[in-house]
Amino acid sequence: MCGIIGYITNQNSTLKILFEGLRQLQNRGYDSAGISYIQNSKIENIKYASNSNINALDKLKKNLNFNLNVNCGIAHTRWATHGAKTDKNAHPHICYQNKFVLVHNGIIENFQYLKDNLIQKGVNFKSETDTEVLANLISDIYYADGLNFEQAVEAALNQVIGTYGIVAFCSDEPNKLVAARHGSPLVLGVGNDEYFIASDASPIVKY
Repeated sequence: MCGIIGYITNQNSTLKILFEGLRQLQNRGYDSAGISYIQNSKIENIKYASNSNINALDKLKKNLNFNLNVNCGIAHTRWATHGAKTDKNAHPHICYQNKFVLVHNGIIENFQYLKDNLIQKGVNFKSETDTEVLANLISDIYYADGLNFEQAVEAALNQVIGTYGIVAFCSDEPNKLVAARHGSPLVLGVGNDEYFIASDASPIVKY
């Protein structure tokens, strides 16, 4: 089962907490892992699939700068379902407008129908996953309907058939996370000037 952790704070500890959260979630098993955050108004998305030489978390650790001043991010461990075990299919997924970033547990049963509609509108896809479909659907609604971040997520999820636990952020609102669930668990942790969201309590309990 895949694992999710999101974190937002005013301290310089986000990447360390996200990575440690992924370590705590690895008992679920995984074949890829990734972390996404905003640095200097730019989305950074670092994600890898495991291979015969190195597992995904170890490769992720080697390529993260834990000293960066980052106060919001999301992270994910994945077992391949929709799409093969590749870097492109690893989470998080960024929409085609490079505006929304999303991690997702669950299965979107009508993803092909939604994907076909988006392709007809000229949307290009980089992965084989149902999760990227949701990221692009949120983006399409955001631009077409003039909704805000939360409203666009809600409107997109109203079109989804299936199960989901999601956490997303938007580069227009870099100090906000939006989370939603239906059939997949999410746990919310509230601290002093910090918030956690995770697919189970293991990444949160030490705090």
